[in-house]
Amino acid sequence: MLASTARRLWRFSPDTRLVNILLGQEVKRNNSRCSPVLTAWRWRVPGGTRDVSTSCTLCAKVRGNPKKTEISEKKLTRHFKDHRCVKLVAGSGGRGACSFHSEPRKEWGGPDGGNGGDGGSIIIKADRVVKSLARVVPVYRAEHGQSGGSKNCYGRNGSATYIYVPLGTVVKEQEKTVVDLSENGQEYLAVFGGSGGKGNRFFLSNENRAPMTATQGLEGQERVLHLELRTMAHAGLVGFPNAGKSSLLRAISNARPAVAAYPFTTLNPHVGIVTYRDHEQVAVADIPGIIRGAHLNRGLGISFLRHIERCRCLLFVLDMSSPEPWTQLQHLRFELDQYEAGLSQRPQAIVANKMDLPEAQDKLKTLRDLVSQRVIPVSALTGQNTEELILHLRELYDGYLREEGSGEGKPTR
Repeated sequence: MLASTARRLWRFSPDTRLVNILLGQEVKRNNSRCSPVLTAWRWRVPGGTRDVSTSCTLCAKVRGNPKKTEISEKKLTRHFKDHRCVKLVAGSGGRGACSFHSEPRKEWGGPDGGNGGDGGSIIIKADRVVKSLARVVPVYRAEHGQSGGSKNCYGRNGSATYIYVPLGTVVKEQEKTVVDLSENGQEYLAVFGGSGGKGNRFFLSNENRAPMTATQGLEGQERVLHLELRTMAHAGLVGFPNAGKSSLLRAISNARPAVAAYPFTTLNPHVGIVTYRDHEQVAVADIPGIIRGAHLNRGLGISFLRHIERCRCLLFVLDMSSPEPWTQLQHLRFELDQYEAGLSQRPQAIVANKMDLPEAQDKLKTLRDLVSQRVIPVSALTGQNTEELILHLRELYDGYLREEGSGEGKPTR
């Protein structure tokens, strides 16, 4: 290849007569990973000579895709947000201008200062495309109005800022409900922008023909609001830590929450969608594990119980590897009732997880003898009997639709 390159240079530059072509010069280097062959040639140029290297791997860039740092699955996982506290600051109005008209042969032009623009407002809008409050940031600041100018130029108004939230979002202020956004496209003007200041043209009157007064714009309104979802999911997986709730959600839905062999792997709820053949979709939420004394806010219990409150149906996930899994059901119901009376009486099902273990069969018989509700044995690890759970979940969902459809309001799908 180097010989052909030299011939091409000889053809295109016959006058310069490239000489001293060094082909195949070996450069032996000990303890080096690069290629030991260095090929170069030298030709004469006005004012001296120049060395050209064609295969020097010492100076060449390393080719190939650089090794990317691997990101853990837990960092890549998206979690669901059903509660946000936001601070809203509307835009302030622009200040008015104080100026007088100046034109040749027109000495008494009079005041021509324009008014300032109004500050932008912040509007909360319900959108059926949005499913979570994860994109809502803690602080929103609207655009300020521009100041007025001379020649009666008014300042531009600040544009409004929109916050898009899911359907069924409840806006609260100091624990009081302000508005319930339940329809698509429904808007709520949360904070008003400040009015723009007045220019000196505004104060022109018969008594004052040369006003020197111009006012500042008003400050925008400021509020702190709480956004809460009335319904987070159709069904919620309730259980103690390490009961296999995240693994079960991965087995029955398209969600991919992080799974690990230590408690409190899930600190934020994850929502998965179970799709049926008739294209009906049921949302299932993986609620972080609660512990004893959760109603006293032990282990972030209040925030976790708040997630359970926004689920229409409950799936109690029991760990069949524990010595007495039926006691877990009693403690879970006790914590729910202590947080809100009657919360444990919602439409429910009992899921006996980790049935792939050998000692789980004997415990399953004892569990069925002690409870009157339906017990569905599954194994999230092997996928055993997950079809029965999916079919029973559809029965609970259809019953919820019939119950809500019999009332005045429309069911939340």
